[in-house]
Amino acid sequence: MAGIGGRQERERRRAGAVIGGVLLVASLGYALSQLARGGLGPADTAGLLGLPVAVAGLLAAMAALRRPVQGTDTELVRQWAEMLAVQVQDNERELRRQLLGRDTRRIDLRYTLRAMPGRAAEAPAAGRTFRDPGNPGADPDIAGFFRATRPRRLVIAGAPGSGKTVLALELVLALAADRADGDPVPVRIPMAQWDTAHTLPEMLVDHLTRTLDWPRNMAERLVAHGMVLPVLDGLDEMDPPRGDGSPDPDAPRARTAVQHLNAHQEGLEAGSLVLTSRRAHYDALLAREPLVDSALVVISPVASEPALTYLRDRCHDPARWQPLLDHLAAHPSGVHAQALSTPWRLGLTATVYRYHGDPAELLGLHDTDALDRHLLARYIPAAVETADPPHYRPAQVHRWLHHLTGHLTGAGAAAYPTTDISVHGLWPLAGPRRVRVADALLTFSTISAVLPAAWLTPQPRAVAASVLALAVACGLAAALALSPSRLDWQKRHLPGLRGPFVLGLVVNPVLATFVGVAAGLVAGAAIAAAGHPRAGLAVGTVVSWVAGLGAGFRFSVAAGLRGAAPTTAVSPPVALRDDTVYGLVYAVSTGLFGGLAVGGTVALLLEPSTGLVVGAATAVASGQASGLSAARRYLVFLLCARRRLPFRLGRFLDWACSAGLMRYSGPAYQFRHAELQHWLAAHPEPVVTP
Repeated sequence: MAGIGGRQERERRRAGAVIGGVLLVASLGYALSQLARGGLGPADTAGLLGLPVAVAGLLAAMAALRRPVQGTDTELVRQWAEMLAVQVQDNERELRRQLLGRDTRRIDLRYTLRAMPGRAAEAPAAGRTFRDPGNPGADPDIAGFFRATRPRRLVIAGAPGSGKTVLALELVLALAADRADGDPVPVRIPMAQWDTAHTLPEMLVDHLTRTLDWPRNMAERLVAHGMVLPVLDGLDEMDPPRGDGSPDPDAPRARTAVQHLNAHQEGLEAGSLVLTSRRAHYDALLAREPLVDSALVVISPVASEPALTYLRDRCHDPARWQPLLDHLAAHPSGVHAQALSTPWRLGLTATVYRYHGDPAELLGLHDTDALDRHLLARYIPAAVETADPPHYRPAQVHRWLHHLTGHLTGAGAAAYPTTDISVHGLWPLAGPRRVRVADALLTFSTISAVLPAAWLTPQPRAVAASVLALAVACGLAAALALSPSRLDWQKRHLPGLRGPFVLGLVVNPVLATFVGVAAGLVAGAAIAAAGHPRAGLAVGTVVSWVAGLGAGFRFSVAAGLRGAAPTTAVSPPVALRDDTVYGLVYAVSTGLFGGLAVGGTVALLLEPSTGLVVGAATAVASGQASGLSAARRYLVFLLCARRRLPFRLGRFLDWACSAGLMRYSGPAYQFRHAELQHWLAAHPEPVVTP
């Protein structure tokens, strides 16, 4: 059936090409014959205007003939799923590298199935992170455990720092690397960013669109065909804890999220998903809103021998570490062995004492809280010391990171706590009113730079008043403006997109010209009706061609580059670069064509110098409004936050990721661990401990 449909599609394309060719030849022949007879009459003009339409139709039909038939809708969605799987692996491998830091040593986490009240899924009794090739009868690895669960609804719970995100990350990588054709692609999503006013499918579409850069229509079809397996990370991060740090038993956002998950179905069965949460938070929810038809596994503490092996592999000076290692080996059930039984604290210890210090200091601390305070106070100086240039001062890094935690409390860009730091959404940190006022002043000043040229015109006061009015209006608009959407400019290099993009640059200006012609006819007719027929003809011509070509170019850029699925991992540096390039392209194109249209019209109606000044002001205003609002707002934020954040903020955040203090999360940043985020939020200044 697919082959028959493909042949029929190709026949339709050939028919379109033939019709386009006939229209083109007919239009050319008619126009030439009429010109040979002495010119075109009013009725003949309409026939000549059909010539660009024929050209556009012929080009579109020929391009369609060159493009292969993509098959049925199901086959197409499966192709997209393959691309999504590659993208997910790229993203998650980079995240795993950042979590492991400069080392490749990983801990094989163990977990056990816990009985749940009510409806529960069937699952193995226990599992581990990795497969043991020398023991086929051992507990299954995380991917095998998930595949053996019926229905495939898994909750991963554990203590703070027990490795819930790491285990979910390994599951995503294993499933994505070993997926069969038609299997859903696992996509890990931080739950703190879920606006629970939207259902789970809506949230998945939004995540694919905003975070992974998929066009919305493609994301909707992937979700509708069940090709996305949600791996929801951090149910405990959706609601703030109570004053004493214990989980809120009401947890309104988490309860609403679980209600959405309970409504998630695949046919007549419960829909597949993975959920991670701190054990205490999930236990608090069990009595009120449990996740039905799911298997709950609890991550076990890291045993003494694997913990010792990990520390031995990470230390560079065994003699310096030996007292601590000997104590842990001699007291496997002691306070210190229990405290160092989570991947987070083991990694923290290895980083703090990697090159300097005496690890035996920990033996003087006899409770977990004291050990955490001791390690976290030394973590940033140790990370700064071992990081690559540029070298920042540890106190600077601490204060900058503390200030960034203010973005995650729900008081800024979102109405609820979040874990993602998006650079374009940080501007409320410098004071929303202050940034808006500065943005308005910068916009006003940029447009007003054209003002001195008004005194070169015959009517300087009138021209100056017009420029000032435009500057004031744009300044007010800038104060209220939001950041525009992002565009992946790098897609212009894709072989499969180059043809449609070039074709769009040819066809869309032609088609948009007809829109411009309609606008030009209206403008020209209005001026002609006022008793200025020649001026009306000139204005109509300028508006038609300049505005039409400008609109066509912009449409080609937007439609051509947004129409393809992403093929590379999305990261904050790429997102920031693409935003800037996107804004510059739109700003230059809109400013150029808008300035030419308005300036040319004014020049024809009044005189050239006036048109030049008004056109320049319009070009600056339209360029800023159309493409540079996000970049301008970000620049204003950096200027307003100079005392609290580095001016080269993106460079600092990338450095923090390489230093192990932060990590990438799609086009946003996150703190390396929630414990580090909470520590920084509670300590504006570095803490010195004995």
